[in-house]
Amino acid sequence: MDIRRAVTPAEIAAAESLFDGPVREEWSARFLGAPGHLMLIAYVDGVPAGMVTGVEMSHPDKGTEMCLYELSVDEGYRRRGIGRALTLALADEAKARGCYGMWLGVDADNEAALATYASAGARNEGLFAMRGWAIAP
Repeated sequence: MDIRRAVTPAEIAAAESLFDGPVREEWSARFLGAPGHLMLIAYVDGVPAGMVTGVEMSHPDKGTEMCLYELSVDEGYRRRGIGRALTLALADEAKARGCYGMWLGVDADNEAALATYASAGARNEGLFAMRGWAIAP
């Protein structure tokens, strides 16, 4: 397995099967060009097998932390440690960038994700409620 940072929209397009829907070149370019945004792709024998995205978040009284925004492993490559490796690689990148911590939100009933994050050293920080706004027309 080889984990590399995505730097071009073409790399993201080649890994499109790892996403929930079709990727768009302009959105990929915007993501990659935004300061503090990061995508790592895991390759097995040259094939994209998994990806993780992270977004740095800074606050005046807290400093900068990394949000693990999304993790995906192709179904055919699951249970091989790829999700754990991607999570740890993102944590290493967060440390190298000077982040004081890393966090994510995960559905409480997503046992596979919870096991992956626990195996990478994440701890349960308690229950929280998530709210969202649909802003797009």
